Amino acid sequence: MPDATPSPIPLVHENQLDYTPLPRSVTLARHRTVRLVGEWGYAVLADDVALVVSELMTNALLHGSLRGRLIRLRVLTTAATLRVEVSDPRGERRPNLRAVTGDQQFGRGLLLVQALADDWGVGPRVGVGKTVWAQWSLGLTPVTAPGDGVPVGHRAG
Repeated sequence: MPDATPSPIPLVHENQLDYTPLPRSVTLARHRTVRLVGEWGYAVLADDVALVVSELMTNALLHGSLRGRLIRLRVLTTAATLRVEVSDPRGERRPNLRAVTGDQQFGRGLLLVQALADDWGVGPRVGVGKTVWAQWSLGLTPVTAPGDGVPVGHRAG
């Protein structure tokens, strides 16, 4: 069953994969997302998207996972946005921003997400759980670097 209500905005790219709630899944999800974002022509966003995916996947692992239930990562683009969604089975454990002091080791993940993404939020997952998402406006034009065929992106304007 899909995690999000079908959008009237047509998708340009979409990829989703379920991960076992293990620490190595964070790394696997980050690497996969960087590869996809680059292949889709938006390599300029890859570092920010990778960090956000790491934060959202880590939060799902630490606060949203249940034994025997998977965490889903969905990455998609429309003509106007690039979006990542991380869904987990714990709908009652919603993320929130919190104030942290300089000596606290944890609690900065959503502050990073807020700083790096153009927008983010959380909503119910179709079925059971929640989906935390982050997105970027694509004032980007996908281009191919001359001679190497490797997709890269640049900010228009």
